[in-house]
Amino acid sequence: MSQASVSPTETLAEKDAQAIHAALEALCEKLADVKSAIGHLVHGQEETVAQTLATILGGGHVLLIGLPGLGKTLLVETLGTVLGLETKRIQCTPDLMPADILGSEVIEESTQGKRRFRFIAGPVFCQCLMADEINRASPRTQSALLQAMQEHTVSVAGKTLSLPQPFHVLATQNPIEQEGTYPLPEAQLDRFLMEIRVPYPDAETENTIIIETTGPEAPRPQNIINGEELMTAQSLIRRMPVGQKIVDGIVELTRELRPQSSRFADVRTHVAWGPGPRAGQAFITAARARAALEGRLSPSLDDVAALTGPVLRHRMALNFGARAENIDLESLIHEIQSRVL
Repeated sequence: MSQASVSPTETLAEKDAQAIHAALEALCEKLADVKSAIGHLVHGQEETVAQTLATILGGGHVLLIGLPGLGKTLLVETLGTVLGLETKRIQCTPDLMPADILGSEVIEESTQGKRRFRFIAGPVFCQCLMADEINRASPRTQSALLQAMQEHTVSVAGKTLSLPQPFHVLATQNPIEQEGTYPLPEAQLDRFLMEIRVPYPDAETENTIIIETTGPEAPRPQNIINGEELMTAQSLIRRMPVGQKIVDGIVELTRELRPQSSRFADVRTHVAWGPGPRAGQAFITAARARAALEGRLSPSLDDVAALTGPVLRHRMALNFGARAENIDLESLIHEIQSRVL
C-alpha cells in the first residue's frame, strides 16, 4: 500500500478533538471576562477568586474560611450576579431548623372549605446557596444539606424533590469563634470540593477597598454568563484531556498521605486518616478548571501542586500525638507534595 488509509472512526475522533479544542479556546476567553468582572468588586483576592471559580466550574461546593470583614459574602454575591445564578442566603444559628432550609408543608384551606397540604420551598431551592457561618448551625441542620450537596435533591414529607440546576453551596466559616459552634462532620467536609482560606489584603489593596467602598455610589457587578452557559462550561471542562502523568501524580500523592499506604514516616506517625478517592476526583476537576481559567487547554502537575492545600486540608486529620507536638497539617501536606510531584 502506498498510503495508509484513515478510518472513519479516526476522522470522527479528530473532528471531535478539534471541536473540543475550539470550544475550550472560546471558553477561556469568556472566563477571562468573568474574572475581570469579579475583580472590579473583589479586590486583592485573585487566588481566592480563582479557586472559588475553579470549584464552581468543576461542579462542586466551596467552604470559605476567613475572619469577618474579608469579603466572603461579597464574593458569593458577586459570583451569583456575574454567573447569572439565582442566589439565596442562610444565616446559620443554633436554633435554625432543617425545615428553615428545605421548606415544609402547610395546611391550606380553599374557598370551598377543603383542606390540603401545600409545600413551601425553602431557600435551598436555588442555584447558588450561601450558608453563612455554617458551623453555627446544629448537626441536625447541617445534615439537611448533605443530600442536597451530594445528590442535588432533598427529601421532604416522604417525597424526593430535585433542586434547580446548576446547584452550588458556598458556605462560610469563622475560624476564631468556637463558642456556640458545631464542627462539620468529616462526611460533610468531604462533600466540599475545596476548602479555601481567605487571607488579609495587602496594604495597597486595603487602601483601594477603603476608598472604593465608602463613596456615594457602590460599584455593581456585571452579568457575564447565565446558568445554562455555566452548565455547558462545566460539561466542556470535564472533556478537557488529562495526561496519564497527571493522573499518576494525583494517585501517588493521595496514597502517600494515607498512613496505611505511605512510605513516609511522618505520615505514618502523625496522620490519623488520609484523603479518599473523592480527593482524586476533586483534583482532576479542579485542575482542569484552573487550566481553563489561566487560558490553557489541559492541566499540568503545577495545577495539582497549586491546589494541594484547598483540596486536601479538609479531607485528612492529624492524630492526638501530632497535635500535642504542634505539628502543622498544612506544612505536612506541602512537604509530601514537594517530594511526590
